[in-house]
Amino acid sequence: MKKNDKMMKMTNPITNVTIITTGGTIEKTYDEFDGSLENRGTSIKNRILSKLRLPYTNIKVLPILSKDSLYMDQADRELMANYIQQESVKGSPIVVLHGTDTMSLTANFCFDKIKNLSVAVVFTGAMIPMGFEDSDATQNVTEALLSAKLLAPGFYISFHNQIFEVPFVQKNKEKRTFESIKKA
Repeated sequence: MKKNDKMMKMTNPITNVTIITTGGTIEKTYDEFDGSLENRGTSIKNRILSKLRLPYTNIKVLPILSKDSLYMDQADRELMANYIQQESVKGSPIVVLHGTDTMSLTANFCFDKIKNLSVAVVFTGAMIPMGFEDSDATQNVTEALLSAKLLAPGFYISFHNQIFEVPFVQKNKEKRTFESIKKA
């Protein structure tokens, strides 16, 4: 077989990725009528995914909540863990869009609750809502999508060009990003 023949037969596999949306700053939208900035449902498809070139990735968006993470409670975390468990058995990596204020709390909750995970579950969010000129949303979602496809099964937070292993991660409010914490 010639080198050119071998190259012609190579194919790029299509990977399915599920995005679970829960709200948070990343999905807040501005209402010009009343001047509010709130979670009103998912807009990930229109605002980010439609702008990305993902010819080898099938995206399934699963909106389960539309809340600021400061208002999430135990029942919301149970709901997220149940959805992650249900989706993980399908064998596709998962990206969870979540508010940054309690992202590590929810990721730790899921880490403690779900055992024998067979896919990577990557949490991400944004410090500035998508749609704002200086938003970090597109960067964080793009990086989370790629890392979910490449990482071993487990829980992670992907943020500002870094991947953090759960449960060894926390938000650093002063630096406005996430950081690793020491393993016990």
